[in-house]
This record gives sequence, structure tokens and C-alpha cells, in this order.
Amino acid sequence: MSGSDVWSDWLLHLRHSDDPELGRIVRADVERFADRVLDAAGIAPGMTLADIGTGDGAVAFRAIERVGHTLRVLLTDISPALLRHVEARAVERGVRDQCRFILCPADQLAAIPDASVDAVTTRAVLAYVADKPAALREFLRILKPGGRLSIAEPILQDDAFMAIALRIQLESGTADPSDRFLPLLHRWKAAQFPDSHEKLAASPIANYSERNLFDFARRAGFTAIHLEFHIDLLPTINTSWEVFVRGSPHPLAPPLSVILADQFNPEERAHFEQVMRPMVESSEATNVHRIVYMSATKPLG
Repeated sequence: MSGSDVWSDWLLHLRHSDDPELGRIVRADVERFADRVLDAAGIAPGMTLADIGTGDGAVAFRAIERVGHTLRVLLTDISPALLRHVEARAVERGVRDQCRFILCPADQLAAIPDASVDAVTTRAVLAYVADKPAALREFLRILKPGGRLSIAEPILQDDAFMAIALRIQLESGTADPSDRFLPLLHRWKAAQFPDSHEKLAASPIANYSERNLFDFARRAGFTAIHLEFHIDLLPTINTSWEVFVRGSPHPLAPPLSVILADQFNPEERAHFEQVMRPMVESSEATNVHRIVYMSATKPLG
């Protein structure tokens, strides 16, 4: 797509496979995440909010809806395409004057002065930042004394552990040699998540846990840190095979359709679909969701 990048492609298209109904469900879920983040951020009229890694502006625009015209919002992102998108949305909503758009990574917020914002929010941002401790230090720096941090982040480490376990099973010779599906399952998972401990250690999306995030915030200097790790087994929100193969679990992962086209021969594709499609289309299909909510305060002194 002209003028796009991996971040905008995923957020605006691959996250919901360009399916209108799935897109509606995803937006509703995101609104719930945004409300929870904002509940813990403690925003109020007259404040300044820094929404780091704003993406499609879900948290920022929700904040403006909740607080009103006196809220000032700084929207940062590493994607020029997404910043253009959210600026256009701000114009459509009539809130452009309340917003400032800043192109920068989450761990380099030099455009935002020290102690200049009342709250910092992120939603699914730190997962893609290589230097998470540096990002937490930047969040602390730009907050006013007593300012609040509130984040919601996916924990994808278990997906990597699964890919690693599949690889070990295949390489150790303990797998059933007649099982034609297991190598295909590994090939799919390894294309989207690190499948070795070396790759895991180098992967921003998988080399940390919820406890690491807590420790990063503590070491950065935050106080009153509260973290909740939620693991939920939920009914799948999509039971269409065609929609399923067009999507991907995160911006750095290719869609399943691309993996099947690039890494599977026709016979393998047919066998993979024969096994997986009934699972995807089952009315009893479920997904496991792992997400961290963390809030903290910058000390007054």
C-alpha cells in the first residue's frame, strides 16, 4: 500500500483481515482496553496527556471524548502513515486543535520537555520496543511530579515458548514420524514467533514477562506501581477460514496466507487446511488472551 508501513498495514488492515464485521468486534474490544487504561491514568479537565505509540488514536480520542475540550493530547508514533491517519481523524472529529502529533519512537521522546505532561498512556506499544527500560525512563522524565502512567500490553512470550517446544520436539526425534501436521504447525508458528532461545532473547515481543515490566517501572523510579496480569480463555471472535488466513497476530508477523504461499507446497497447504480449517470454523473454538495492565506514579519529590 502506497505510503504505508508494517505498523499501519497491520493496524488498519491485517489486525481484522479487512473484514468489516471482525473490524467492528476488534474496535469494541479496543475501546474496552482504552477505557481501562484511562480509568487508571486519572485524567481530568485541563490536563495534558501523552499517548505514546498512539496507533489509530484509540486511547487519545477516547480520552478527549471522556474529558472534553480542555484536554490537550500529544500523540506520538514511529509510523508517519499512522500519524497522518490520526491527524485526519482528529480533523474529522473537530479536535485537531487539542492535538499535537510527534514522530518518534517510545524510548526517544526528546520532543517532549521534562515534567510537561500529567499522564502517559500506552496500549500494545512496549511489546515492540527493544529498550523497554529506556522507554520507562522517558515516560518518567516527561511526567510532572505526581503524574500517572497507565499501560496495557500483550504478553506474547508463551506463543514463543510454544514455537520453541515444537522445534525441540521435532529435532529431538520424539515426535511421531507419521504425524504430517506437526512439522507444518511448527513452520507456521516459527514464521510468526521466535522458535529458539537465541531468537527469543533477541525478540522485543517475546523476551520479557509481566514481572519484567513491573521491574522496569520500579527501576525507572516509579512508585505506587500496580500490575494485573490477565489470562482469559475466550470464544474466538472469527470462525471464517478466509478471514483467518488473511490476518496476523502482531505487526511483525506475516499473515498465514503469505506463509502458506511462500513456505508450503500445494500438498502441504491442502493437508494444513484439512486439519486446521475445522478447528477455526468450530463453534467451540477458543483463544487465549494474555494482557498486562500496569499503572504507576511519578514521585512528588
